[in-house]
Amino acid sequence: MKHIIFGGDGFLGTELTKKLTAKGEKVEIFDLKQTLASGIYENKELVTYTRFDVTDSKQFEKVQAEPGDVIYHFAAKLLVPIVPRAERKEYFWTSLYVGTENVLEWMERSGLRNLIYYTTDMVYGHTRFHPRFEDHPREPLGPYGEAKYQTELLCERYREKGFNITIFRPRLIIGPGRLGILEKLFKLVDANLPVPTIGNGRNYYQFISVSDCAEAVICGVKAGFPNEAYNLGSLNPPTVNELLKRLIKEAGSKSFLVPTPAGLVKMTLAALDRMGKPIMDPEQYEIADETCVLDVSKGERELGWVPKDDDVSMLIAAYRDYRKNRKA
Repeated sequence: MKHIIFGGDGFLGTELTKKLTAKGEKVEIFDLKQTLASGIYENKELVTYTRFDVTDSKQFEKVQAEPGDVIYHFAAKLLVPIVPRAERKEYFWTSLYVGTENVLEWMERSGLRNLIYYTTDMVYGHTRFHPRFEDHPREPLGPYGEAKYQTELLCERYREKGFNITIFRPRLIIGPGRLGILEKLFKLVDANLPVPTIGNGRNYYQFISVSDCAEAVICGVKAGFPNEAYNLGSLNPPTVNELLKRLIKEAGSKSFLVPTPAGLVKMTLAALDRMGKPIMDPEQYEIADETCVLDVSKGERELGWVPKDDDVSMLIAAYRDYRKNRKA
């Protein structure tokens, strides 16, 4: 048995590969990069790498799979860096939906039926119910969330064909080695500049660590690939104000929080986006003043998975890694 990871040289794939190879498991990584770019594994001889594009169906001829192999689909394009407004729909549809469709069609041809797949909590859109359980309405706000939502519907159709597809919907995944939208925050704090919040900052904010995400995947495989969707997030998330104040204290910064009128800020960000000068993706700022907390109890009940990392520790760890790499 081996583990085949599409998008395996990304943030989550690297973490999962570390955990699997530490246990002596064989891993085959398929990713867009020219060469294996990240990850230091305990047993490098257990890892093979193939340059690969999931959006090209012909490239699946490169994949040699056998019954019993474990298939993971993490290949995706993210909201950061921001794609120009006019290009977003095609960009995300091709990378997310077409890529997923190709993975599933290849699995069907190969006689494989078990898949671990990552989507996003962005499929939910605005918070209708708090906390968000897995049956929360799926009403995505933009092309990224919409493409992910459509891939979930695609997976549901394949389940009707006898597939076992476990879907994970994470909150913002953070950890050493990945900054994304946090880089702008860290730069403000390091420069002792005011840190604006969209709204009053009293809403709760939730992360999920890349380590906890990888552990959820391992639990999903051990549980036999349940045909279910699972939220992934931390336990007991703090408010935005609490989170940012702890970061500022950790940094020894003179920064302070500045609440802003959420409606006006969103209108301004939307105008900048239309002008071709986006600061944030609309799918991010549209919910920035909402409490978007995922209930993760289903994962504990059915998979035996419980997140270990708390939000403040995750943010501080990411900041420390940012400072270390900046000085290097």
